[in-house]
Amino acid sequence: MGWSEYILAFAVFFLSHSLPLRPSVKTALVARLGRRGFGVAYSALSLGVLYWLIVAAGRAPYVPLWERVGWQGHVTLAVMLGVCLLVALAVGRPNPFSFGGREGAGYDPERPGLIRYTRHPLLLALALWALAHLPPNGDLAHVVLFGLFAGFALLGHRIVDRRRKRLMGADWARLEALRRAAPLWPPHPAAWPATAARLALGLAGFALLIALHPLVIGVAPLP
Repeated sequence: MGWSEYILAFAVFFLSHSLPLRPSVKTALVARLGRRGFGVAYSALSLGVLYWLIVAAGRAPYVPLWERVGWQGHVTLAVMLGVCLLVALAVGRPNPFSFGGREGAGYDPERPGLIRYTRHPLLLALALWALAHLPPNGDLAHVVLFGLFAGFALLGHRIVDRRRKRLMGADWARLEALRRAAPLWPPHPAAWPATAARLALGLAGFALLIALHPLVIGVAPLP
């Protein structure tokens, strides 16, 4: 199909990440599916379209930009370990600065945890995932794919900040000041057990990704 499937997959990806989040569309979908149902459906749609986009990049015409060498795969593995740990620490946590999900319900501004380091840990994880996959994928289709994802994630920080500021008003500035004033280290002792459990899940997720990568993507990540 040449570049046609790749371009179509990109168009569907951006439409699927913009139309469902429009206030009128999201309100209607949440009313029909419930907040949790909307989150599950939106996540499933996002993952499905992302998988199609990655597969389409592999099917696109191969235009080499740089050659693959041994150290590149090690960089990807090292960064992806950090990505898995970051996602495990962030997912499902209350975050008033972020988008969707639980938002700020249950958030303790005196103990922001991971939010002390970044307001958008999941967007940061997406950017790191994309950048980590650039070195060993030096063909045009994959450079465009991962480069746009990295830019999309980094630009998303500003877009989400603007949206949350508009919705939260003065409360955003108050919570941001408390977030910046919280100590960077050490974590609060009460959070240690949950943090350790999440890190263990992150390691398990990393091992699972390595095992599934050749089956799902068709490329073995280990040297």
